[in-house]
Amino acid sequence: MENKIIDKLKIGYFADGPWSHIAFEKLIQDNSIEIAFICPRRDTRDASLMDYSKRYGIDYLEDCRINTAASHELFKSYNCDLFVSMSFNQIFKKDTIQLPRLSTINCHAGKLPFYRGRNILNWALINDEKEFGITVHFIDEGIDTGDIILQRTYSISDDDNYATLLDVAHLECANVLYDAIKLLQSGNYQRIDQKSIHPVGTYFGPRGIGDELIDWNTTSRELFNFVRAISKPGPMAHTTVEGQLVKINKVALIPNAFPYKAIVGQIVGIKGESLIVKTADTILSVEEFETDAKIRIGSRFK
Repeated sequence: MENKIIDKLKIGYFADGPWSHIAFEKLIQDNSIEIAFICPRRDTRDASLMDYSKRYGIDYLEDCRINTAASHELFKSYNCDLFVSMSFNQIFKKDTIQLPRLSTINCHAGKLPFYRGRNILNWALINDEKEFGITVHFIDEGIDTGDIILQRTYSISDDDNYATLLDVAHLECANVLYDAIKLLQSGNYQRIDQKSIHPVGTYFGPRGIGDELIDWNTTSRELFNFVRAISKPGPMAHTTVEGQLVKINKVALIPNAFPYKAIVGQIVGIKGESLIVKTADTILSVEEFETDAKIRIGSRFK
């Protein structure tokens, strides 16, 4: 698709958190892009975004309900070419989406049309994926269902965990977002209908309290993926021993472990600081954990 080149692209930035900080720092260096305003989340106070607004003289639209008539009038006054959502948490309604000439886009740390929704990096690890995606797409009235502008994928190895994927995603979301914006600015871009990739796709809901509990009656591989998916800076995986909480941050697969039936969750060995635990199929090494409980061979995680 080819449209008119925009020499000076004016954007409204709806943002929150480190994802948006890195992207902002990249965008602000481009003299052909003007950030007309910053609209933060209403439920948090992002000191970095506020500092950017002061440093660069950008209006800071605090406590803004984006879909009201009053907000629409305010947004219109900026005459933006594009609205950009980066880790923003309000739902854009149709009238808001269509305010800027080029519409509204979002950067999503998931490989659309798969991995729509929330906590995508966690779910990708839980599902034993070998790669995850970052997608910039037009926002429509669905959840992460709009046409794709640009998508890139990044490998996942057994050395990865939530923290390492987060590091990659923070940096690469900024890069993919910037490159997608430059495509729109150039007028030379393609809109990819997600249904042309898959007619249904997948959606993942947010993870909440209780979802960190370990089910020991699963395989070693599944437990390995589960623990690394919610390791620090996540909540860590939780279990109990004799009624006391144990937080587990890292486990390791044991090469050539023999499959056998026994009591799942039982500590069957202690090797240095590591605990050897029976799983549904083999055994697993618990290598980083936090607890006040006294654990010995024969103790059982529940």
